Amino acid sequence: MEHDDRPPVATFFAAGPFAAGTVATLGESQAHHARVKRLEEGDVVRLTSGAGIVATGSIVALHKSAVNVMVQRVERADERPSVHLRVPIGDRERMLWLAEKATELGIASWQSVRFRRSASVSPRGEGAAFAEKIRARMVSAIEQSAGAWLPEILPETTADSIDVDPSALRVVLDVAGAPLLEVLAREPARGAVLLFGPEGGFDASESTALATAGWVGARLAPTTLRFETAGVAAVAITRAAHLANLTREG
Repeated sequence: MEHDDRPPVATFFAAGPFAAGTVATLGESQAHHARVKRLEEGDVVRLTSGAGIVATGSIVALHKSAVNVMVQRVERADERPSVHLRVPIGDRERMLWLAEKATELGIASWQSVRFRRSASVSPRGEGAAFAEKIRARMVSAIEQSAGAWLPEILPETTADSIDVDPSALRVVLDVAGAPLLEVLAREPARGAVLLFGPEGGFDASESTALATAGWVGARLAPTTLRFETAGVAAVAITRAAHLANLTREG
């Protein structure tokens, strides 16, 4: 089979599995995406499964409700990013924006956390229907950024039961903490779980629960940041620090 070495002109999310020499059929949403981008038969595209498998192929048929792609090459991406995000349930649009940008930067998982001082926010981003919107925004983000990993969306929780990988560094953003880069440098090989609360901060019981669970305070700036700003900045700094560490090790 011939391989087309032209760069892909678009990326589509598809569950797979992909196999070289077979035709992958994409659905109506991808067909709409292809029409919007004015793609044609013969154009080279990338397919991403969201689970680390990436394929490259050419469009062989473009219909109103489907796109057929002849798969030419299948590759496995680097391991899933070792950055996990735990975010306060807050304004819906701001949470969706954060989910999109965090996915572009590369996170392994997302979990929404209920904090008492954000309980009155309206409209809040919570519930099963909103989780589907988060996922859809993440899918769009990996297509836009040509990413290979779709973050795992964990069930909503409270401050005393946050899901944490036991081997990961637990970092809570706190203006009184040490600089984030300094905290990350203490154990550069570990993955990180990044947590931040609502702009009103944690209440006393939540602070106690986090301290008891071993969360380490870290700051981004001397000012109070909006939660979506804090989330994007924390992920970007952590990913950059991890990439720098991998470069040094390599």
